[in-house]
Amino acid sequence: MVTFNRELEFQYADMNCKDYLESMDKHINKDRLYKKIKDNEVIVVKDKDNVIGWLRFNYFWDNIPMMNMLFLEQPYRGKKIGKALVKFWEEEMRKQSYEQVMTSTQADEHAQHFYRKLAYNDSGCLVLETQALEIILIKQL
Repeated sequence: MVTFNRELEFQYADMNCKDYLESMDKHINKDRLYKKIKDNEVIVVKDKDNVIGWLRFNYFWDNIPMMNMLFLEQPYRGKKIGKALVKFWEEEMRKQSYEQVMTSTQADEHAQHFYRKLAYNDSGCLVLETQALEIILIKQL
């Protein structure tokens, strides 16, 4: 656990967070979410004792950490908390000897600018018939 300021803390999710995550994260099924919590692939940010956001990741090619969900509740956005959460995750990955991390975002989302400001570089894209272009971004640690 790391404290961001006097009230916000970053930590790996545990089963005490599962009800919040299950109700808020509609992009993953319940069983998969529980496995990711157990495998330390979800980091939460807490304001006092309440979860206010999370970062969820997996491994591209089974060996490159890839952030696939970053979420903060609306009142906490624009306060550099997301940036601090990503930096916390990057440091955790560095401690585990990873040399690079990845993420992606759709071309019609503002998040691409956020990641570029954090030194993520465009490295390719994925085109799906029914969705906007998915931009793949990589950062060397």
